[in-house]
Amino acid sequence: MTPGRDRFPEPIADRPVRLALAGCGRISANHLSAIDAVDGLELVAVTDTVRERAAAVATARGIPAFPSIDAMLAGSDCDAVILCTPSGLHPKQGIAVAQAGRHVISEKPMATRLDEADALVQACDQAGVHLFVVKQNRLNPPVQLLKRAVDKGRFGRLYLANATVRWTRPQDYYDQAPWRGTWEFDGGAFMNQASHYIDLIQWLAGPVESVMAKTATLARRIETEDSGAAVMRFRNGALGVIEVTMLTYPRNMEGSITLLGEKGTVRIGGTAVNKIEHWQFADYDDDDKAVEVLMSAANPTSVYGSGHFGYYENVLAVFRGQAQPDTDGRAGRKSLELILGIYESAKTGRDVPLPLVSRR
Repeated sequence: MTPGRDRFPEPIADRPVRLALAGCGRISANHLSAIDAVDGLELVAVTDTVRERAAAVATARGIPAFPSIDAMLAGSDCDAVILCTPSGLHPKQGIAVAQAGRHVISEKPMATRLDEADALVQACDQAGVHLFVVKQNRLNPPVQLLKRAVDKGRFGRLYLANATVRWTRPQDYYDQAPWRGTWEFDGGAFMNQASHYIDLIQWLAGPVESVMAKTATLARRIETEDSGAAVMRFRNGALGVIEVTMLTYPRNMEGSITLLGEKGTVRIGGTAVNKIEHWQFADYDDDDKAVEVLMSAANPTSVYGSGHFGYYENVLAVFRGQAQPDTDGRAGRKSLELILGIYESAKTGRDVPLPLVSRR
């Protein structure tokens, strides 16, 4: 058994689970609304390097704002800290949270380097605390139906998997925060915007055997890529393609996943894998009734999908002792490893085998 994983604290059964938020920027609104919607969760503290942002959230909720994560850990009675900070800071901050005996809820990606992700997992194991990595798009209703179809074997042999992210991020998006588009704190379109899609393609189609990729910075003034394409071979023999750009004119166009097999074809598209656009199998299943309902629904426009509420329902269930984390640190590491394999291939021009070797 992994050290530390058999000695989590006793379930929290008789009071709300107390959460603290680090980072009150773009993504934090989705976390705040989900926490509000899940009975049994309570936000008790916030911090942000931009103190006015933390103060605005704190004032609206009647909770304290702290100048730093360390101060928040010392001055609040939170059970867990949500990291909505720049990606490159997640490992160091998460390790500090774990060493303080608090659980860690990390936005994606959990790190920008594999050795740092491993260090975070190890620190949480040693401290006996949970490490959650936010992968809310797994919980979009169409994606859940697709995962069930895969698990039931409805595709037969899988032939091809495709993930496409055609969004737009103008230059002022990157200019608003100096860490965006940097190698140290963010990564590019694959690491940031396409992270969920890379998670989904390996979650649905299986482990990747090797990857070949090209990336480019075609229009944005950033260190990292604004566009790229990757070709993969999965261990089951299927092929995969990931296409990503942040240059779509004039607005976000699609975030889609397509699977093609000997007995089925499915495409889930919309803005963020939230609309079933094609669903056809050789054999009927009762899930097809739910598909008909979803196919007639409107296309949500949020690039974040609809899964934050379900994600925090799972967080609560874990703390109540009723479930295991939907995506823990080891699950979050898998997509990071594939992203880093994509970057290595783009840098070297070579086909990169997986798994990578962590360089510590």
